[in-house]
Order: sequence, then C-alpha cells, then structure tokens
Amino acid sequence: MEPLACSGTCAIAGHPIQLAFQDAIHSVTPSSQPADLYLAPGFIDLQVNGFAGVDYNAPRTPHAEIARSLRAQFATGVTRLYATVITGAPEAMQACLRNLAAARESVPEGYAIDGFHVEGPHISPEDGPRGAHPRQWVRPPDLDEFYRWQDAARGRIRIVTLSPEWPQAPRYIERITADGVVASIGHTQATAAQIADAVAAGATLSTHLGNGAHQLLRRHPNYIWEQLAEDRLMAGFIVDGIHLGAAFLQSAIRAKTVGRSVLVTDAATPAGAAPGRYLLADQPVDLTADGRVVLAGTDRLAGSALHMHRGIENLMRLAGLPLADAVRMATVNPARAGKVPGRGQGLVPGERADIVQLRVTPSGQIEIAAAWLAGVLVFSRGGS
Repeated sequence: MEPLACSGTCAIAGHPIQLAFQDAIHSVTPSSQPADLYLAPGFIDLQVNGFAGVDYNAPRTPHAEIARSLRAQFATGVTRLYATVITGAPEAMQACLRNLAAARESVPEGYAIDGFHVEGPHISPEDGPRGAHPRQWVRPPDLDEFYRWQDAARGRIRIVTLSPEWPQAPRYIERITADGVVASIGHTQATAAQIADAVAAGATLSTHLGNGAHQLLRRHPNYIWEQLAEDRLMAGFIVDGIHLGAAFLQSAIRAKTVGRSVLVTDAATPAGAAPGRYLLADQPVDLTADGRVVLAGTDRLAGSALHMHRGIENLMRLAGLPLADAVRMATVNPARAGKVPGRGQGLVPGERADIVQLRVTPSGQIEIAAAWLAGVLVFSRGGS
C-alpha cells in the first residue's frame, strides 16, 4: 500500500514541507511549492468532560453518541484526547470509566480517546478551590479506589488530578506515578510545603492553573504563585477568554515558559452545542448566550465551551503568541505533559500520523481544512 501524502507550511517550523504517511509518518521532505495551508500535528486535549451535547460523566451515555462527539472534535483539529471523569460517587465514577473504555473499543472513532483523566475526587472540599465539583463526593486519596478505576478503564488512566492538602497525597502520588500515571495538582488550597512535597513525590502538572481557586487570595504566598514558580510542573490553561484574563495568561505563560505550558479546553457537555440547559454528571449546567458554561442558576463556571482551534486563536490574540508557539501548546506540549505515546516530537518520521491541515485567515481565525488520525482522514472541510 502506497503511503499517503499531504503538503503545506509546517506550523511550528515555518517552512513548506511534504509528508508521506500511513499510520505513522514515513518521511518529511522540504517542498518548493508555495503553500497557503499549514500542517500541524493533530491537536491533543488532555481534559474533555463532554462535547456536542454528549456527557462523558453519565454512565449510560450511548456509544454512538460518544462517537458523534469525537467526530465533532475532529472538526476542531483534535485527534487525541483524554476523556475526563470528575468527582462523583465511587460506583458512578467507575461506571463512567467502564462505559467510556467500552466505547473506545467498540466505535471506529474510539481510538481518538487515548486515555482517561480522573479529575477529583481527592480535591479540596472548600468552596472556591472545589469549583463545580459536588462537595458530598469529595474524599481523601485512596489507592484501592485508584486500582478500581484502572480496572474499569482497562488500564488507561493517564492523569489523576488531586490536591496535595490531603495527608495521604505524597504516598498516593508516589504510587500512581510509579505506575506511569501523571499526578496533576488542581482544585487545591495546598500550602507551599504541601505543593513542594507533592512535586518531590512525583507530581509534574498543574490542572487548569488559575482556575479552581478562591475568588480572593492573599498576595503571597499562595498556591498559584507556588505552582507558577515550580519549574518541575507543566501547567494547563483554559484559554477561552472567560476563565483567564489576558494579563494573567500572559504573565503565567512567561513564568512557565511556552515549553511548559499546555492548552486545554476543559470542555463540558454543551461545548459545540446550542445555548441551553444540559447535564454534567447529574448536575444541570447552562450554556449561556455569551459562551459560559455555569452551574444552573448560578454564575459558577462548570467547564467550558471552548474548541481547541479557537483556543489557538485566543493564544495568539490574548497572549500575543506566534502561531508556532500556540500550536506547540496544543500538540507536542500536551503529549509530553500527558505522556501521549508517539506524539512528543511533532511532525517527524516515526511519530503517529495524527495530522491537521489548517489555514489562518487575514483576521486571525483558524480554519481546519482536514484532519488525519493514525493516517485515516477523519475530517475534511470538503466533506470527503
């Protein structure tokens, strides 16, 4: 079987190239052809709670609906994602993971779900840091529960978000990271010492830094500064123009550097759907006309409606990043932060053939022209 080929300007390197690929990239050669399209690695989203009206946190979500949500994400340039299960009752979390793992293996689009992110329940119980997670199901780290999750997920838990404020946290982090799982700090009111202990135990990531926090913080020390200053932590940022202001975003990326910064959507059920009421787990949430996802009847954010290609636009517009850096934050950086295999080097021979072809309009909008997942065309603007 002959390799497929596509061409365009490399979004990261900035020069015209031609790719030859099947399920992996065979070759990358310079091209003399002028290109009005860019080529980038397929986008990776480490935090997706649902999409296109489909809730990943409902244990009986039909597999066909999960497949539809994945196809909707292909149109945004996402080719790999970590389906995310949030704080809930023990049996409900296991059931959600079991259902998602079964969907991954039963639908053709399922292998886009490269693994699972469990966000909670070992987080701060306090209002503010807890965010939209239900308080009644917050509980301390429990390794037996972790192994039950792994069993339900068929061994594909890749990230666990927890707060280091729990006394059990360092030992828990040591154990899960020894199994190759990323320990991420989030929804926390941990002290500087507790954050330092978590990093020493093996934590390497901060979950949506700047969110899941108190409305008012002491100037210093506080848990946001501590994580920004810790070079051993990469950090995810929700860049929808709602969760973070431009000044914080710019300052945070300068502190972490582009190389340690990751674009995430934290997309919830209503992302990619019409404004209205939806469910996230068993909690009603509203997608407002201005694009906010909030707990119904409140102004408390409950995930986002962000699309990854719009996040890249926002990084360029709000943070002033060039296209190359914004694309890094959506591709090779999340691959490294989340340990996504075959994706950490970009468009080079031997990497998985997850590829996006895109254009940048004169107004700075990103338009996805085509997307390939492991060499299979999964989206084309022409519909082929």
